[in-house]
Amino acid sequence: MLSFSTCWNNARHQCGEKVIDEIVELGFRNIELSHGMMITKLPGILEAYKKGKFNCCGVHNYFPSPVEVMIDAPDAYEYTSHRPFDRKRAMDLTLKSLEMASRFEADYMVLHMGSVPMNPKRWTNKLTDFVKQEKHEEKRFLRRKEKFIKKRAKVGTTYYSRAIEALEEIAEKATELGVKLAVESRSRYEDMPTETEMLALQEHFKDNPIIGYWHDFGHVQLKHNIHLLKHDEWLASMQPYLIGAHVHDVYWPDRDHRVPLTGEIDFDQLLQYFTPEMPYTWELSPTRSADDIRQALVQWKQRFPETLTE
Repeated sequence: MLSFSTCWNNARHQCGEKVIDEIVELGFRNIELSHGMMITKLPGILEAYKKGKFNCCGVHNYFPSPVEVMIDAPDAYEYTSHRPFDRKRAMDLTLKSLEMASRFEADYMVLHMGSVPMNPKRWTNKLTDFVKQEKHEEKRFLRRKEKFIKKRAKVGTTYYSRAIEALEEIAEKATELGVKLAVESRSRYEDMPTETEMLALQEHFKDNPIIGYWHDFGHVQLKHNIHLLKHDEWLASMQPYLIGAHVHDVYWPDRDHRVPLTGEIDFDQLLQYFTPEMPYTWELSPTRSADDIRQALVQWKQRFPETLTE
């Protein structure tokens, strides 16, 4: 099922219905209502939904955005935070987002699970700098990567436990409402969960059909580019848990949320792990042009007609 995220044009409109109309005009009927959406736009989106202008395939936590946060900041509050207020606020906002997802009859809600207190400038960004300078085969790169992985594993224990505890509570509400919880792959190794933690998390909840894995093509490709994983091998290992994906491309090595089929991601190879009915949600930067999206959509439909299944 091909769909499109409101993160592309949300900031350009004051009226929620206009957000929907612009996406529909691109050629998408299935829409993911994404984070960063001010509550003032909700009446217009509801009006568009009542008129049958779109099908809401899913939402991305937090939807709508917290009223006190004036920018698009899906990680403003984290389940892993050392501040009890932040953890409670994250939970309260998530439960309200689930209710909103149910109101729009969404199939899923995408979740960020938090992070650990490690500065990306010292770790993920530093590895990226090595790659940009084509120094990733040097011993300095290999030593830093090894140190990063070991330190992250050691630091992560407490924060992983907080994420699991939060997800157990969220799952109760999600089960009641019939909304799947899609735990998203992240772009930084400092984020929760790492690949090791993601596998453990999915195994922890393997008997709960409401929880699964949300593959973000761009995020995983960024990790592939700095040699933290191999994209195809990782996706193959996560196939049993797959719910759907955020589709966007990458300009090497670290520019993601580009228009699909314009960058380096080998979609022909990677889409084999998905089933046609899964949501393939295009999640694009606001800087991408409507003309480029339309052109890519034509190419996508020709190359991957199986993804058009409703």
